[in-house]
This record gives sequence, C-alpha cells and structure tokens, in this order.
Amino acid sequence: MIKVLFICHGNICRSPMGMFILRKMVKEEGLEEFFQIDSAATSTEELGNPVYPPAYRKLAEMGIDARGHRAHQMTRREYKEYDHIIAMDNWNLRNIEYITGPDTEKKISLCLDHTDEPGEIDDPWYTRDFDTAYDQIYKGCRGFLNELKMQHPEWKK
Repeated sequence: MIKVLFICHGNICRSPMGMFILRKMVKEEGLEEFFQIDSAATSTEELGNPVYPPAYRKLAEMGIDARGHRAHQMTRREYKEYDHIIAMDNWNLRNIEYITGPDTEKKISLCLDHTDEPGEIDDPWYTRDFDTAYDQIYKGCRGFLNELKMQHPEWKK
C-alpha cells in the first residue's frame, strides 16, 4: 500500500484538490487497491471545514465528487504513516518541518517537482485562479503517478 498525503495551508483548496484528483486517476487506472490518499493542513484556521466552494465547483466541473472532506491539521504521526507527502508551496514545506521535524526519510516533495516545470502552486484562495491551480495540481499528480508506475511494472495490465 502506497500512502500519499497532500498538504496545503488550510486543507480546503489545493491539498483536497490533489487528493481527489489522484484518487480519480488511480481509480481510472484500476490501481485503487495499491493506494491510500488523504490531505491535511499545516494551519488550524479551517479545521473541520469542507472543500472551499470555488475549489469544489472546479472539481465538480471536472467530474470529481469532493463531498465528505473535512479539513484537519497534519500531525507528526502522519509523517511516520505516509510514504509520500506532497506540498503545494515552499511555505508549506517549512510548516511541515515545523510540525514533523526534519525530513530525514526524504518523503516530502512539492507537487510540481513531479513535472517538467518544478515550482510552487499559488494559493487560489488569494489568486482566485482555480483553473490554473487545478491544471497545475493535475499535472503534478499525473507526473507523480507516472513515476510510481515506472517503479511498479507489475501494475501494468
């Protein structure tokens, strides 16, 4: 089982988008049994809140049901539990390490590190650009899944 945790500031926009996008990808490829995918925040500001409405609408527009999500803050225990922790920006990286301590197991990456255009994904809470955020997160998830598929040739049908 490969355990993946997406991280952003409040766990209501980018990280749940990553979680739901990757879940859809693995389902479409028949790989669900190999994955546990979740998301979390580095802050406490949005605890218990659902996906932010514009992010929810963007996911729905792309055929993704985002019902049932509630924001929670990442814990030190989750660093130990998850194999891959995917953050959206450098601020998230700093805050993750504040929660977990140094990334001694090299589990943490930026979402766009899994693409040919590494960088940060701007927070659409501030930019209001949910289309660009979705596109970037989709590319990061696709790149990440492709990397894993290369490591697991037994997944090929």
